[in-house]
Amino acid sequence: MILLGSTGSIGVNTLKVAKKFSIVVEVLVAGNNIELLNSQIKEHNPKIVVVAKEEDVCRVNHKNVFFGHEAILRAIEESKSELVVNALVGFLGLRPTLTALACGKRVALANKESLVACGAFIDSSKIQPIDSEHFGLWYLMQERPIEKMIITASGGAFRDWDIKRLQNATLADTQKHPNWSMGQKITIDSATMMNKMFELLEARWLFGEGKYDAIIETKSLIHALIDFKDGSTTAHFANANMQLPIAFALNAKMQENILPHVDLLKIGSLEFREITTERYPIWQIKDELLKNPSRGVVVNAANEAAIEKFIAREIGFMDISKTVMIAYEKFDVVPKSVADVFALDEEIRAFVRTK
Repeated sequence: MILLGSTGSIGVNTLKVAKKFSIVVEVLVAGNNIELLNSQIKEHNPKIVVVAKEEDVCRVNHKNVFFGHEAILRAIEESKSELVVNALVGFLGLRPTLTALACGKRVALANKESLVACGAFIDSSKIQPIDSEHFGLWYLMQERPIEKMIITASGGAFRDWDIKRLQNATLADTQKHPNWSMGQKITIDSATMMNKMFELLEARWLFGEGKYDAIIETKSLIHALIDFKDGSTTAHFANANMQLPIAFALNAKMQENILPHVDLLKIGSLEFREITTERYPIWQIKDELLKNPSRGVVVNAANEAAIEKFIAREIGFMDISKTVMIAYEKFDVVPKSVADVFALDEEIRAFVRTK
C-alpha cells in the first residue's frame, strides 16, 4: 500500500494494522516529523519515501527520498500498490485522491477535504472511509428503508465552557480536547463543529441523498446511529480507536478482534446534547449546505484560510465561523468541473486573507 501522512495519528495506527495483516508498505509520505519517519522506515522498509520539504531530504534514512506535492503524485502514479491510504490534512490531500482514482487504485480516505470540496467529481464507490462515523453508518446499513442517518460529535474543547468566554478562547485552549489527542487543525475544527459539518457532507457523498444530522455524545462511544422508517434506531458502539475502521479499509474480509468490547456496566450512563447555534454558529448553514453539497469547496477554503488567521492571532476564535459564513454567502456558486474547484478554492482563500 501507499500511505500518505504516515506520522499523523491515522498514519501511525494504519501502520500498526498493516503490520498485523502483513501488508507491504511500498510508499511512505510524511511531513516534518523526520525522527518518527525514520523509525517507520526501519520497521516497514518502503521502496520510496516522500517528505514535505527539500531541506529534510538529507535527514531521512533512505536511498529513495523525494520531496514536495508533485513527488507524491508521481509516487502514486508509478507505484504497483492497489491501495492508497490518504491521511493528509487539508485541501492538499485532494489531488492525491484524484490521482489515485485516475490510476484505478482503491482509496482508504481519512482526508475529509477531498469529498467536502470535490465530492461531485469523485466516484465514491472507489472510496472506503476511515472516519469512525462513516464506518459506523456503513456497518449499520441493512436492506431496510432508512429515515435518517445520524453521526455523533464529542462537542470539542469548549462544550462545557460558558458561552461568554468563547470570544477570548486561545489557540492553546482549542487543543484541550476532552476525549483524545489529535492534530492541530482537526482539533480546532472539532471546537467550532466544522469537523462534524464536513463529516455530514462526506456522508452525503458516500451514501447519497437523504436526511443527515449530528448530536453530541460526550463519551465518544457511539459513533453513528440510523433511524429506520419502521420507528427503530440502531447505534454503533465501539471504543474510540481508529484501528477498527482502518482494519476494514485495509482488509475487507476482516474478522479478527481489533478492540476490547465496550463494557456498558463500567460506562454506567451516556449523555447526549443538542448541537446549538449559540455555541456552534457554523451550524446555522448545516441544512442549506446539505441541500447544496457542491458548495462544500466554499466552506472548506474559507475555513482553512480563517484558521490560518486565527493561528496568526489576526482574528478571534468565534471569528472563524463568522468568516466562513460570510464567504458562504458571498460565493453562491457551484463548481462545474474539477478545475472550477481549484480555481474557486484560490479565489475564496484570497478573499478571506484580505478581510
